[in-house]
Amino acid sequence: MIHPTAFALPTKQSANWAEANRRVIQAYRNWQRQAPEIVKLYMLEVDVPAVRAKIREEFERHRHVKDLGTVDVLLMKNHMEFQETMNYWKQLPHLMNYFRPEQEPNTRIPKTFMEGFLEGRN
Repeated sequence: MIHPTAFALPTKQSANWAEANRRVIQAYRNWQRQAPEIVKLYMLEVDVPAVRAKIREEFERHRHVKDLGTVDVLLMKNHMEFQETMNYWKQLPHLMNYFRPEQEPNTRIPKTFMEGFLEGRN
């Protein structure tokens, strides 16, 4: 069992883009290195390359961010997610959300809140 504070880090701000870039790359590498452990720890029915591809996809979602403060907030959230995942705090349902198939683009979207509510949408 991993100690709950094993991955704890102090929150910090990047002084410049070079430091922010270094921190993002380090976070990405941490996730990629732990992909086999995540699959084993949670007994996922997904193989390691699929987990690594999803990690890359999640990092690519934020590639367009140009504000240094926003990058720092994303890094902080990333680290919290990493720490919770590696500490095995009943994260399986949360992790499986990443591997659900995307909704089809032609899926009917409810026009009103009440229609969505009655259909069980969020």
